[in-house]
Amino acid sequence: MVLQQDPVEVPFGPPSGPQLFTWEDIWLRTKTEAPRRELWLVIDRKVYDVRGFLKRHPGGSRILNSHVGENVTEAFTAFHADKSVVKKFLNPLLVGELAPDQPSFEPGKNASLIEDFCELQTTVEKMGLLKPNTSFFMLQLLQVLLLDAASWLIFLYFGTSVLTFIVSLVLLTISQVQAKWLQHDLGHLSVFQSTKWNHLLHKYVMGNLLGASARWWTMMHSQHHAKPNCYTKDPDIDIHPYLFALGKSLAVELGKKKTKYLPYNHQHKYFSFSEYPQLLEGDFIVRPLRMAESSWFVWVSQMNHIPMTVDYDKQLDWVSTQGQLGQLCFPFASLFPRMPRHNYWKVAPLVKSLCAKHCIEYKSKPMLTAFADILQYVSVTREIWHNDKGPKVQ
Repeated sequence: MVLQQDPVEVPFGPPSGPQLFTWEDIWLRTKTEAPRRELWLVIDRKVYDVRGFLKRHPGGSRILNSHVGENVTEAFTAFHADKSVVKKFLNPLLVGELAPDQPSFEPGKNASLIEDFCELQTTVEKMGLLKPNTSFFMLQLLQVLLLDAASWLIFLYFGTSVLTFIVSLVLLTISQVQAKWLQHDLGHLSVFQSTKWNHLLHKYVMGNLLGASARWWTMMHSQHHAKPNCYTKDPDIDIHPYLFALGKSLAVELGKKKTKYLPYNHQHKYFSFSEYPQLLEGDFIVRPLRMAESSWFVWVSQMNHIPMTVDYDKQLDWVSTQGQLGQLCFPFASLFPRMPRHNYWKVAPLVKSLCAKHCIEYKSKPMLTAFADILQYVSVTREIWHNDKGPKVQ
């Protein structure tokens, strides 16, 4: 006996609206174990499939893969200057939206902190703190070019004595380090309002003054800011575990596996000399120049990285990710990647107020103290690594 079913009415015309998803739907489709893993991101409650866009993404595919299954609205706002242009590329990638009963971000994240930071982003834009003073940066470029020229003119007019060599070395080292900070500003799109002009001058500074690839730096550094100090996702800490044991939990993991690439129990000693393989490159001028330049740049840049939390990605909200579990140390370039550095002092009170409201520790320390913290931290992690049972050092 065959049971008859009522006929199903099939609506004519296009669907009544976009496909709706819950966060559980998104997690099930994007988890690593999924049979056919979807590469979906959520921006302003809209769900996008970026699989076909990976190779075309200017920031590289790694930064997209590291955010699969997450709400990336804050990161999208922070990284992209002209959102109207970017959204033209997003439209073909749209697959649906979050259902009306779903929050705009993943359940479990700090809703109050996310909402307050979104308000802060709006305030920052209204105050014009993302607008650069191009004259400030042109003076920086002029300084770099004058120091570079002076370092070589000294040799031309005063010969190659020991004194002229030292003076020339100092000038050229300052020039190179300042050029690195300038290219950092250009890579963050914070020198010109036009993205095109930022890219053009970035290529000049990187290629002609520093001898490196602007595209390589942009892809690596964008990924660093997207997932700072997240092991396997932040390329700036790829030195773990091959050169250093970083992060307390990661050091425990290495200790339990008895993994050892270098004598980590001495890493607090050889960190100070880790950049000196540069001495093997170039002639008698280039070698000491690279040594001095690398030493200064490594110490200054790493004081905001190594002493912070280093661990696997916990998929935290944007503010917590940048602060890595509640420790913010001069975080403006991380929270607002496109903000010109001459506006940092203006946004500082606003960030401090946000941190105070949400019980986030805001750190500000003298430079020498920050240098000492690097050695202290690598000393702590080497002791943790040495103890297979786990950390006993506070």
